[in-house]
Amino acid sequence: MRIDHLQAFDAAARLGTFTHAAEELFLTQPSFSRKIAGLEAELGAPLFDRGRGGAALTAAGEALLPIARRILADERSARRTLDELAGLRRGLVRIGAPPTLCVSLVADVLAAFHARHPDIELHVLEAGAHTLAEALEAGDLDLALTVTREDRPGADEARLVPLLREELVVVATAQRPHDGTTLPDEVTLAELAALPQVAFNRSYELRASTDAAFAAHGLTPRIAVEGAEMDAVLRFVERGIGVAVVPAMVVRGRAGLRSARLVRPALERTVNLALRRDAQASAAAAAMHEMVLASVPAMAGPGVVPLLS
Repeated sequence: MRIDHLQAFDAAARLGTFTHAAEELFLTQPSFSRKIAGLEAELGAPLFDRGRGGAALTAAGEALLPIARRILADERSARRTLDELAGLRRGLVRIGAPPTLCVSLVADVLAAFHARHPDIELHVLEAGAHTLAEALEAGDLDLALTVTREDRPGADEARLVPLLREELVVVATAQRPHDGTTLPDEVTLAELAALPQVAFNRSYELRASTDAAFAAHGLTPRIAVEGAEMDAVLRFVERGIGVAVVPAMVVRGRAGLRSARLVRPALERTVNLALRRDAQASAAAAAMHEMVLASVPAMAGPGVVPLLS
């Protein structure tokens, strides 16, 4: 199977039409169709049902798709590795993480990596756990930083290396709130439920974790603002609209926020390094792997316990 035939097949499967796939690959329609026909002839089975609505995968196409994507990912990895043999003067690292880590650990790691390897191109995918797992399995990421809870273990497709354990904390504005109340050093889950909260978008794993805790204890949280993303949540809290539950590392260096421990019960999560089980890391990805591990001890502090020896 030729790589260019597999690239054409993958593009058509993603985009749903030969026309759009040909445009993406800068091919004429006849040239693109010949690539698909050549692959079908070699495999002895039709891969697409062609119709007015586009091109839909057949059963044979569905079976081939994950295999083709792994082959294409390995081909890209091989090219990157050969490019990087000259002392990491060229290359690409694709790293994924949820938003709650992009504003803390990932920012520190990327800054340190770029300072050491300024010629390596960095691509970041900021997404939820499910999207990161799919991207890692498809070969679209070299590594990812993920979070797990005891009731939600990590995906089987990835090899997880636990990095640190992090508490969830309650944050409020560092200024005097509009209602005159101040945040104590510790807040119970029941006390938190009575405070006006700035709640994350429901796609956040962090939101799912806090919602599950409230439900398990028969509590209904008082929501002031709902559906915000990380940056907006922190800004709303700084302006005194309400409190929010965030990971401990997020609070560091933010003068506009003060935090309190969440107790009875405490909520925490594990931050992991996720790696593909079946892939050989490129030189640049291996260097990023080492940088992540080397950065973990510096993360130690209130609410954060490194797990690496």
